[in-house]
Amino acid sequence: MTMDPYRLLGVSLNDDKRAVHKAYLKAVKKCHPDKFTDPKLQEEAQEKLIAINLAYQKITKDMSERPGILTQLPLESVKQQVAALLDRGETEMALRLLARADSKDEGWYYLQGKLLMKLSQYDAAHQSFREAVRRAPDNQQFREAALKAALKVKRCQNPAVRLFDGIKQTTKRILKKK
Repeated sequence: MTMDPYRLLGVSLNDDKRAVHKAYLKAVKKCHPDKFTDPKLQEEAQEKLIAINLAYQKITKDMSERPGILTQLPLESVKQQVAALLDRGETEMALRLLARADSKDEGWYYLQGKLLMKLSQYDAAHQSFREAVRRAPDNQQFREAALKAALKVKRCQNPAVRLFDGIKQTTKRILKKK
């Protein structure tokens, strides 16, 4: 009969990789064969060490197969942090954090739209704002944001505007490198 790997290391399903690794190291130190002089105790320790290594491998494999479970964060907390990051101009980081929310509501879609607008992804931003409006049809702020995004999408369909925006973006990148 094989022992439950989580019980063997003394960790739970909700523990993160760092906690699991710490428990693994503690278990290895406790039963390392070099710690014993008696050959019989060394052999028992070696068997226990093998079991600990197998348990650690199993747990880390399980963790890698379910990456989303360990990284989900409460929606309200995420929205507050994303708003703060947006105010500081840390758009990409805010977008990554937003993706870690455990659920989505109209505010989530509105924030996603704002972030996508900052990244000049107007069509995707428009879709996000539309979803926010669909979920909260009476919210005027969401409606205004959806309209602005729709106007940006329409404006970007003009070839002259696309060329000008491309030149502007290239110039910004060049100046940023200097």
